[in-house]
Amino acid sequence: MAGAPPVVGLVGCGAMGRGIAQIAAQAGMQVRLLDTRPGAAAEARAAIGSTLEKLAARGKFPAAEVAAVTGRLAVLDGLEGMKGCGVVVEAIVEELEAKRALFRALEPVVGDDCILATNTSSLSVTAMAAGLSRPERVAGFHFFNPVPVMKVVEVVAGLLTRPEVVDRLAAMATAWGHTAVRAKDTPGFIVNHAGRGFGTEGLRILSEGVAGIPAIDAILRDTAAFKIGPFALMDLTGLDVSHPVMESIYRQYYDEPRFRPQPLTRQMLAAGTLGRKTGRGFYAYPGGTQEVPPEAPAPADRPQAVWVSAARPALREPVAELLARLGARLDEGARPAAASLCVVTPLGEDATGCAVAQGLDPARTVALDAVFDLSRRRTLMTTPVTSRATRDAAHGLLGSDGVPVTPIHDSTGLVAQRVVATIVNIASEIAQQRIATPQDVDRAVVLGLGYPHGPLAWGDRLGPRLVLEILENLLAATGDPRYRPSPWLRRRALLGASLLTLEDA
Repeated sequence: MAGAPPVVGLVGCGAMGRGIAQIAAQAGMQVRLLDTRPGAAAEARAAIGSTLEKLAARGKFPAAEVAAVTGRLAVLDGLEGMKGCGVVVEAIVEELEAKRALFRALEPVVGDDCILATNTSSLSVTAMAAGLSRPERVAGFHFFNPVPVMKVVEVVAGLLTRPEVVDRLAAMATAWGHTAVRAKDTPGFIVNHAGRGFGTEGLRILSEGVAGIPAIDAILRDTAAFKIGPFALMDLTGLDVSHPVMESIYRQYYDEPRFRPQPLTRQMLAAGTLGRKTGRGFYAYPGGTQEVPPEAPAPADRPQAVWVSAARPALREPVAELLARLGARLDEGARPAAASLCVVTPLGEDATGCAVAQGLDPARTVALDAVFDLSRRRTLMTTPVTSRATRDAAHGLLGSDGVPVTPIHDSTGLVAQRVVATIVNIASEIAQQRIATPQDVDRAVVLGLGYPHGPLAWGDRLGPRLVLEILENLLAATGDPRYRPSPWLRRRALLGASLLTLEDA
């Protein structure tokens, strides 16, 4: 079974199938196209040619190669044409029985060395291979849409998949210009599994009334450097796609609390408010443009003096430096003076807990997230009894240089801390379960989800001990097992080791 296959079969000529066929043909492979809908394979061939011509017109593809690439695409009218293929990739409807039936029909047609690969995003590769005479040649080959742009593919080994099958598919993906990451056959594989922390924790924060949708999106975009907030992302993907994935992974992991969805998305799905495609989702899209309410300007109020808690010296320093640059008079006393605004810097805690633990007046206490970037947006959190005058003075000062300030209600872990710590924790558990190597986890997430850092490398940048403390404080305050730290994270935090460290044994 060594060597790259000379001919690739592609069954299913929708968006994913077309993308896979395009990159295979561009890499010099002969590709045979098949679809049960009459004319679909021919349409796919024409569409690929049109795409390449448009790219050539913009100087992004050699015009002289367009005809050669489309010439490598052959249209079939039945499964018999798959005879002689070295690999057949299915990209049909995401239904287990349909995929199993296809593989059963292919088995007597293709040769013994032919790999049967599935582009499934969420179904079990092992279950798909069950009942075949040679289940060891079935593997997952999960690309992301749009395939030519998203340069990552998950190569998934079922329980009976032979290692050389995975090796061949990984080598083939590399030859096609993609990064191959290897995964065990588990719900969500790597990318959809690792992505549970972003949307589900954002929804949890929303359900607690901590902040509104635009505020949560803005905080995560501007302070944690995500390209897009979780609610805008779900609108872009469509809740008819994202909600079933949330429920499926949650149920497949036997109601694992880390992946628990929220009722809101089911309600929105029932109402047909799916996002951009329906003109309304978490946001409204009049004329196809996202409608975002303007942010309130910073008040003109200023505090007489500001006392910054020294309970966490490493977090106090950047806050004190920022306030000094903004012209605040810093109260350097061991305890705050009677007229001073009190600023605390929680780490997985809420403002109330910090105020009570440190013996501060909660009516004049606010919290600031000092873990994430303070240069593009500042997250200001109040206690339930923080006075309006205190809040406005803090907001006015923090926004006096034109940087937006987002006030939120009291929350354990604020917003960015909760979401990023959850992402790091889930990635740690993926590594703990040996679903993929730590390096492949990070590669898959950066390429497949576009996060600013791989989650394990991100945990290293923040410090595993800091992430562990956030999670432990979240768990202690809420009692919710969704925040229980992964053993992978805990051990490396205690040892001062990188989250990317894999044991030799």
